[in-house]
Amino acid sequence: MIKYTVVIDGMQCSMCEAHINDAIRKAFTVKKVHSSHSKKQTVLVTENTIDEQALKDAINHTGYTVVSISGEPYEKEGFFSVFKH
Repeated sequence: MIKYTVVIDGMQCSMCEAHINDAIRKAFTVKKVHSSHSKKQTVLVTENTIDEQALKDAINHTGYTVVSISGEPYEKEGFFSVFKH
């Protein structure tokens, strides 16, 4: 799985967060999506890579501005993950 962190300009409240989350869910198949207006970012988890330009377009179309997108492998953390090291 892959975790994408998207820095977004223009989010002011929880309704903005919900608007972005809904736009992402409509455009892509995601496992998780969470936005934070205070952190100015959205984090989403997908099983497969997604087209970053399409992600940027989906968010920009809602009226918010994507500043940056970064992706990294995602491993679900659980109780036993502390014993992996």
